[in-house]
Amino acid sequence: MIELKDITKTYYSGDEPYEALKGITFKIIKGEFVAIMGPSGSGKSTMMHILGALDSATSGTYLLDGKDVSHLSDDELSDIRKNNIGFVFQSFNLLPRSSVLRNVELPLVYSGVSKEERRKMAIDALKMAGLDEKYFSHLSNQLSGGQIQRVAIARALVNNPSIILADEPTGNLDTKTGNVVLGTFQKLNEEYGRTIILITHEPDVAEYADRILYIRDGLLVENPNKHVKKIVNLNQ
Repeated sequence: MIELKDITKTYYSGDEPYEALKGITFKIIKGEFVAIMGPSGSGKSTMMHILGALDSATSGTYLLDGKDVSHLSDDELSDIRKNNIGFVFQSFNLLPRSSVLRNVELPLVYSGVSKEERRKMAIDALKMAGLDEKYFSHLSNQLSGGQIQRVAIARALVNNPSIILADEPTGNLDTKTGNVVLGTFQKLNEEYGRTIILITHEPDVAEYADRILYIRDGLLVENPNKHVKKIVNLNQ
């Protein structure tokens, strides 16, 4: 599904170059749950922007579903984001005075989906994200942090993207609530076959993934510890 070959990214401050990524190469196959982990300044955010078609590499090749998206135009990258990638962010980015259903339907409004069809698709996505139906008519500012993040996950799912890209999705949540949200990602991966890419600086969060890619100083580095996956039982 994803293949990166010798990806570099160079920024300039005046005439001074800064190499944020230095020849990154890896593959992610369909249905994997992968965490990309690294400290602040490691290059993981730059990596996330390239994977999410929010930015382009300076050099190298990025294949997404067999299509080379390395150096597409802004409009072409926008189409990739709309059709192929669902984003979940630390800050939720929901409309506080709109209902849960309305928040999840919104991407479909911009895609021209009929009212009846987008309501059905939003309900299906919310159920997949594990939010109880009694909350569907609530305003998003009436929900707990964990419930809000599930709404954000449903919104990312609603267009049926090939990839869910989660950037520090538990950063604004307490540990217990964050674990439940990470369990939701595991369920989406294991029961629904969704490809999940999780960006984090926290080892405890990364351990919920099946595989961890460590990035430091713009390079992939060896895993310093044996990875033992954490499991959350959402039925408890």
